[in-house]
Amino acid sequence: MSGGLVALLDDVATIAKVAAASLDDVGAAAGKAGAKAIGVVVDDTAVTPSYVAGFAAERELPIIKRIALGSLRNKIVFILPAIMLLSEFLPAAMEPLLMVGGVYLCFEGAEKVYEAALGHSGAHASPDRAEPRPLSGKAHEEAMVSGAIRTDFILSAEIMVIALAEVATQPFASRAIVLVVVALMITALVYGVVGLIVKMDDIGLHLAKSGSGAARGVGRALVIGMPVIMSALSVIGTAAMLWVGGHIIIAGLEHFHYDALAHLVHGASVAAARAVPFASGVVGWLVETLVSGLFGVLVGGVVVALLHLLPKKQQQH
Repeated sequence: MSGGLVALLDDVATIAKVAAASLDDVGAAAGKAGAKAIGVVVDDTAVTPSYVAGFAAERELPIIKRIALGSLRNKIVFILPAIMLLSEFLPAAMEPLLMVGGVYLCFEGAEKVYEAALGHSGAHASPDRAEPRPLSGKAHEEAMVSGAIRTDFILSAEIMVIALAEVATQPFASRAIVLVVVALMITALVYGVVGLIVKMDDIGLHLAKSGSGAARGVGRALVIGMPVIMSALSVIGTAAMLWVGGHIIIAGLEHFHYDALAHLVHGASVAAARAVPFASGVVGWLVETLVSGLFGVLVGGVVVALLHLLPKKQQQH
């Protein structure tokens, strides 16, 4: 009797160890998959605060919560089932789909550069945002939330496809669990940071009005520094999209045995690393990132020219 109980407890312990190892594997896979989508994550974080601009302070966090729930619905209800079915029944389409997403990322990044060169911003303009905006009210809030969720759908699709590519060899159930974890993790990260960014001015003002001299200094620094942080975040997001998009396309071309560009990037990275042996890892990564980003600018620039410059020339003629 006791021997059977001990054997049962041993079996339970073994099952628990396997389950814990599986959770560790899921966590590691989700972290790796999420890291690959960092360019889109940064851009998503950079663009979302613009949707709450002009609202009363007490409505900012509720609006961000509504957008976050819409983003989670995009990822889990719409995008996840579609890409899981595609990966299961038509896996050959995943790499081309990923490359199309890479081209879109390059286009988004290059369009931001193009708009900045013209002196105005419109990289993320949607039909909702192109229309005259009402001054206030529930209708204005509904329009902003709907526009933000629609814009998020494209970015969320990119995040999920990039994440899926990292776990494509996993069993179906494991892929689904990893993607659910990624969806929850990325949504919490993005909109948690967005909420903090949006309320940072209020936090700074509160500290600036407090009695402590050090707190007032920190508060003033936050109020003054937030526009700079937002501008820096936008630039980093643009660079990350160009780098990630370029890298995805180069890796996709290598997958289809067009590997000359991949060899060029690798060769440049290795040569740079050897030239600076005391920081070979960092230098190699920087060179690979720079070359991938330049290729992303080239690809995105072609798409921007096709969509913006050529139609204007045709209208002039």
